[in-house]
Amino acid sequence: MEGETGMPSYGNRTALLVFFGQQVVEEILDAQRQGCPPEYFNIKIPVNDDRYNPNKRDDLYMPFVRSRYDQRTGFSPNNPRQQLNEITPWLDGGLTYGIAKAWADTLRLFKGGRLAATNDTEAPTGGTAVAGDPAYGMHFPAYNDLRLPMANPPPPRDHYLKPIKRFFKLGNPRGNENPFLLTFGVLWFRYHNYKARQIEYVHPTWSDEKIFNEARKWVIAVHQNIVAYQWLPSWLGEDENGTRYGLPTYEGYNPSVHPGIAAVFQSAAMRFGHTLVPPGVFRRNANCIFRNSTIKTGAVNEGKHAIRTCNSYWNPQESVLESDIDELLMGMASQITEREDNIITPDLRGFVFGGLDFNRRDLMAVNIQRGRDHGLPDYNTAREEFNLPRITDWTEVNPIQCPNGNISADTCWPIRNLRDVYLNYGNMSNVDIWPAGILETTPTGPGPLFRAIITDQFKRIRDGDRFWFENYKLNKLFTASEIEEIRNITIYDIIMATTNIPPSAIQKNPFFWNTGDPCEQEFQINGSNTDHVEACTPLQTYDYFTESDWSYIFTFVAVGLFLLGTIVVLLMMSRLRQKSLDKQRQKQRKMSVRKAESSDVFIATEWVGKKDGVRNVKVRFIQGKKQLLISSERNKPIRTIDLSLVNKVTFEVSTDKRMKMFLLRVPKEYDLVLKFDNISDRGMFMDKLEKDLGDVGIGREVRTMKEAQIMSSAITREYRQKLLEKFFRVVFGHAFKLDEEGKQVGNVNSNEAKEIITCELTKSEFAEALSMKPNSMFVENMFTLVDKDGNGYISFREFLDMIVIFSKGNAEEKARLMFDMYDVDHSGHMSRSEFHDMIRSLMELANASVAKEEMDTLIDTMFKEAGLSTKNDITFDDFQKLMSDYKDALNYAQLSWDVAGVDLPKPQGVPAARPGTAVKRDNAPTRARKTVIRALQSDKDEKAALRQKRLSEKPGVDVQLTENKAPESSFEKKKTAFIRYIENYRLHIFWVTLYTLVTIGVFAERAYYYSIEREFAGLRRIAGYGVTVTRGAASGMMFTYSCLLVTMCRNIITVLRETILHRFIPFDSNISMHKYIAFLALLMTVMHVIGHAINFYHISTQTPADVTCLFRDFFRQTHVLPTFTYWCWGTITGFTGVLLTLLVIVMYTFATQYSRRHVFKAFWFTHNMYPLLYILMILHGSGRLVQPPFTHFFLLGPAILFTLDKLVSISRNKVEISVIKAELLPSDVTGLEFKRPLNFEYKSGQWVRIACITQGENEYHPFTLTSSPHEDTLTLHIRAVGPWTMNLRKTYDPSVIREHPYPKLHLDGPFGEGHQDWYKYDIAVLVGGGIGVTPFASILKDLVHKSKLGVKLNCKKVYFLWITRTQKHFEWLTDIIREVEEKDEKDLVSVHIFITQFFQKFDLRTTMLYICERHFQKISNRSLFTGLRSITHFGRPQFDTFLSSLEEEHPEASKIGVFSCGPPAMTRNVEAACSLLNKYDGAAFLHHFENF
Repeated sequence: MEGETGMPSYGNRTALLVFFGQQVVEEILDAQRQGCPPEYFNIKIPVNDDRYNPNKRDDLYMPFVRSRYDQRTGFSPNNPRQQLNEITPWLDGGLTYGIAKAWADTLRLFKGGRLAATNDTEAPTGGTAVAGDPAYGMHFPAYNDLRLPMANPPPPRDHYLKPIKRFFKLGNPRGNENPFLLTFGVLWFRYHNYKARQIEYVHPTWSDEKIFNEARKWVIAVHQNIVAYQWLPSWLGEDENGTRYGLPTYEGYNPSVHPGIAAVFQSAAMRFGHTLVPPGVFRRNANCIFRNSTIKTGAVNEGKHAIRTCNSYWNPQESVLESDIDELLMGMASQITEREDNIITPDLRGFVFGGLDFNRRDLMAVNIQRGRDHGLPDYNTAREEFNLPRITDWTEVNPIQCPNGNISADTCWPIRNLRDVYLNYGNMSNVDIWPAGILETTPTGPGPLFRAIITDQFKRIRDGDRFWFENYKLNKLFTASEIEEIRNITIYDIIMATTNIPPSAIQKNPFFWNTGDPCEQEFQINGSNTDHVEACTPLQTYDYFTESDWSYIFTFVAVGLFLLGTIVVLLMMSRLRQKSLDKQRQKQRKMSVRKAESSDVFIATEWVGKKDGVRNVKVRFIQGKKQLLISSERNKPIRTIDLSLVNKVTFEVSTDKRMKMFLLRVPKEYDLVLKFDNISDRGMFMDKLEKDLGDVGIGREVRTMKEAQIMSSAITREYRQKLLEKFFRVVFGHAFKLDEEGKQVGNVNSNEAKEIITCELTKSEFAEALSMKPNSMFVENMFTLVDKDGNGYISFREFLDMIVIFSKGNAEEKARLMFDMYDVDHSGHMSRSEFHDMIRSLMELANASVAKEEMDTLIDTMFKEAGLSTKNDITFDDFQKLMSDYKDALNYAQLSWDVAGVDLPKPQGVPAARPGTAVKRDNAPTRARKTVIRALQSDKDEKAALRQKRLSEKPGVDVQLTENKAPESSFEKKKTAFIRYIENYRLHIFWVTLYTLVTIGVFAERAYYYSIEREFAGLRRIAGYGVTVTRGAASGMMFTYSCLLVTMCRNIITVLRETILHRFIPFDSNISMHKYIAFLALLMTVMHVIGHAINFYHISTQTPADVTCLFRDFFRQTHVLPTFTYWCWGTITGFTGVLLTLLVIVMYTFATQYSRRHVFKAFWFTHNMYPLLYILMILHGSGRLVQPPFTHFFLLGPAILFTLDKLVSISRNKVEISVIKAELLPSDVTGLEFKRPLNFEYKSGQWVRIACITQGENEYHPFTLTSSPHEDTLTLHIRAVGPWTMNLRKTYDPSVIREHPYPKLHLDGPFGEGHQDWYKYDIAVLVGGGIGVTPFASILKDLVHKSKLGVKLNCKKVYFLWITRTQKHFEWLTDIIREVEEKDEKDLVSVHIFITQFFQKFDLRTTMLYICERHFQKISNRSLFTGLRSITHFGRPQFDTFLSSLEEEHPEASKIGVFSCGPPAMTRNVEAACSLLNKYDGAAFLHHFENF
């Protein structure tokens, strides 16, 4: 098909015939729309193709997309693909009017039956519109300002997309492809308006609609006549006798004829015209002057001789508007087209238009590939189908080119090339129909095969058309005379009627130019001769991601920066809040300074160290004690520097940075570094300190240096601590022989050893090691006793001697130590007052306060029982008598040391804190010693008889204690622990597993659908498995985000947990489930975003046609590339997706524990943006980018439940509740008592949400009720730990309220939680720490009340463990416990109070306190410290030991419920104890906890 162009047609066919043929094809066939999804059948470009492959690449392909086809076909050889024709196959005016009424209506003027034009002008009055009327001749169709979906590829000459509005509105979407095709579009447009004006003139009363349809009928009939009986015979040529081929005589409409376009017609035969297309087209006027043209057309004397075909694609208006269609029609009528042969002009064979990515294509290669795409039969099979003989010899393809069967003839070179290409010497079964068919071409026209196909097609089009103009007898469209008139109208008549061309300026049959016809062409255009025409612009490619790269990078970088920015904002808000608090403190400090101006207190900021930073402190020098006291802003002592043992101190002051820093260096102490607000404050402090030091005889040395030098040379607390750590490690290593046990605690080098040996402890450091206050009597006496040389410091040897006593000494030696400590005058006797001071000092350690009368009673009783009631002074032997009952306890008692880095051994005889390799059932005394309530032994003895009596009342009951068998191996332990964990949390595991599997299933279903079932849609093949991920994650997001609403239906959950469903669903874990689902939702969101990052990249690299196919519901302007910017920011799906991502970042960032703790209001505000989240989710899906929206399928049910639940809350929380009583209790606790609303029913252990009207009606906070369900009012005890609770305390401060009524509350609730299930267990253990005791206050009161009323309870025994720093904390609970003790007639409740501001259980000081406690309990049946009958313990409980003892006390219990509420550290310890005990056989411990 390659060869020299510029050869004229053998039959003198004109260019007008060729391009009229193109408009005929556009009238009956539109199959150029690509398949959807796009299927690429690319054509490999040879390495030696210099036009397309100048770099000789072996992996280069010309893009080729398969045609659109009926999706119901193509599944098997018996059901091959059927390509679709987008328009009707009839000659029904589709080229002019379109194929749908909606399209036709957009073309109409709706006036006079005419089509809309760019310059609508009325016809001349009193006559018809005729040629020569200047107002008529220049009419063009209206511009496409409506943006009809016309084809709009990029013009290859310009290589960029242009607005579709530049085109004229035509019936055929491809009518603006080139100026020559557009010429005929304008021609038929004008002819319609010409006929409409004629009809309107003849029938002035007719409506616009009737005129339009009448004109349309005539235009279609004329067009049918010209195509079938004038153009087609000219196209098909003539036989040997000179008779033109054509259609047989019309015999009428045949309904059995299928008029559809045959695949061989559209993909092969009708493409015969490609060989006739000229490389350029002349333009001339009526005077035979040919117009020159530039690449963009131009003046007469400029440019080349013709419009280059390849450079005019999709730029048709330029030449048409420049010279109207007249010059183009005259030029085409004078121009002889290309010769009827196999040679194709380069404008088609290499330079036809394509997309931006490959703007020049080889139409001949496309023709061959299209035939294969459409499944055309091979050449010989096609001949047989059309009753032509099979070709058995290559020379038979075209005997004219291969005369006498000589394939070696010079003219037979095309046949030889065809044979060589197919490599089938002698075998023609696989030859494509297009190349063989085009080689059949004869000088008169198409060869036998193509002629037969074309004739058959047009015959079926005519005979199968019920509205064919000649079928007038049946369709009644015309009369016989009108038919005759139509038959006499020629293309010449149409041109004369619609243009200003003089009748003599164009031949009567413009399809041919013969000698003597007007205006012979100057020469035959040769496409290779650049003197004739412009050269075709070369191939250009385009990367569709070019315009997306920066926006792509910016968007995702911006999202990442937004995440970082949100975190920064969170930190800044936290810092601003801290600064606000600091300002308040600063304000308080200034007030304190004003108050302290006349005192000795100075306000400063202490620099503690690089890690610890700074803190605000108060500094005061106590002259009497020669001590410098450093305390907090709240006057809590932080540090005491003893100056009584030094003669001189060192001052270091800064000389830069506003000279605000001051350092005090004292021997054997770490430095005190202070920063003052200004130099004046520092000067005042230094003057005062110098004066005070001078008054007590202490000198000072002043040094000046820069602030950085002061900080770098300062001996910080951290440095001193490291030195002391080494000191203690070596001491304890020697005392306990830890090195021998392989602990390597004493390994130090020589320099460290020297530093340790010379190190001496101050009294403050000694007290800190004992976790005590330096000014306590115990520390004073102990320090004096150990400091044998009396220098005011404890040396290495002195400390080691004391430790040896506690590590190896017996009970007598330890008792001697205690005796000597309080024998102040060292007389060998201890007076009653000294013994009184000893007990008092021990109580001070526990921060306990005991009345003098109770203390005297205690001491009198102890002396009386020891037979010492008559003595006022006792000897050491007498002291031993007092301690004789507790000799064993003293034997393994020692001092507890709070020493970092040293793991001290337990004293011999002390039971392990956790079960060992075996847990045995020991005898009663041993079991008592193993439990924390071992001190209750005397109480147990008192109740043993009563318990034995109850057992004896049940004859035949033999209670035997069995031995727990411990697992033998670590594997068995893990196995048992795992089984117990499954048993205890089986419901949680089941629902979490089920939900996780359902979520995975939701993800997998969509992922599978888009990977496998939706594979045919093509999106997955373009975007890869990013589509799989995003679709699965999208469904997972819809599911998880919707489920979050269910977990927040508090009222519904509270109701359901009281039904039988609570046995199967752990409703109390709704918050934990909420967090877990939120985690899954976040995971799905991250996957969705990452998947879209991949998808957007792939989609942004696709051609516009492919993207339009894949996203059919998205419409865009055809001249605008669907870049990443468009998809992400120009679609509702993309834009809402960005907003959703940013919103999720904000919500999750401010939902962190850090945010809730530091900026709670920000958390509250952002978390309440959830309605916006769901609105955006719905909008996001409504864009229908990939699939129809179905968010509502997931969201509807949960949204209804949540709405109903919210309505219940709204109905309650808008009621104003009056506060009856408000108290400011110790430990920053605010007690509120308020009215109980009508129908407010709740259970002990439940919680409510309240909002204080003065602090914001919509800001709710949760608190547990401390009132009992039987009480008439509701009570809350709220600890002030955050801004809201602090403000609440201020709000109800009596000094603020005064005479005004208490501010009212809004109440929402009650809501259920795990603590309310205490009654479901035979044995319940309630563990409360800090403000976490609130739910148990309600439970204890409820329990006693029900017991008193005789209500049958499943719960047989309740153990309440109250863990508090001192008994002074939460004193309001003491009143509640006292009330419970008074009403607990059936001994249901056992209360144990643990005072943690003390030491471990076997500490010497603890032992002494236990001795006092037991004595006092004997005489008064209540605690010395709390005044309650409850047991008081000193130190932190060992939960595993305690719980193990309960298992022994209640062997019949298979399950023990453990309920804890308090700080996370405490609940973790309880959980660890339960987990540890669940590794062994016996009762299962089920732990429910809440943290505050």
